[in-house]
Amino acid sequence: MSAGGERLRLFCALRLPGESVERVAAWQARELRGGRLVPAENLHLTLAFLGALPAAELPALAAALGAAAAGAREIRLSLSAYRETRSVGMLVFDDEHGRAGALAATLAGSLETLGLYRREARPWSPHLTVLRFAAAPRLQPPLPALGVVSPSDAAVYSSHLRPSGARYEVLEAKPLGG
Repeated sequence: MSAGGERLRLFCALRLPGESVERVAAWQARELRGGRLVPAENLHLTLAFLGALPAAELPALAAALGAAAAGAREIRLSLSAYRETRSVGMLVFDDEHGRAGALAATLAGSLETLGLYRREARPWSPHLTVLRFAAAPRLQPPLPALGVVSPSDAAVYSSHLRPSGARYEVLEAKPLGG
């Protein structure tokens, strides 16, 4: 990271186990059309999108994520639906015991205290963006067989926007549950 006024487009997210990523990627290739597939290396469950922040804020952001992640208990997510919004297709998960939601809320509170984040009006929901499009293809694909998904860590990502789509880079990963 360079000194000075560099700004990074940042977000915090739960990372999926490799086997889950492989299953989602195979399902995407088989079932989704009418848009641009989110590449396997970009699959994640966003906890908080912060936007462009000074690079100097990264240590405080990583520390807040680390503290929130250390206090998290085992997260268990079960796939419940595929749904489309105005510009994306997503897999929606049920959050067993609300532990992912608790992590997101703890992180949001810490980041708000630091002045790095403003919570969205809508409640946080665990979802995985799998398709981006200009016009909703109105798909109703069968759901991939994922079983229970238990992320083992959370990460601070930098998002690099390009005409071909965003590229995400993990800047720092923090284990869940200490």
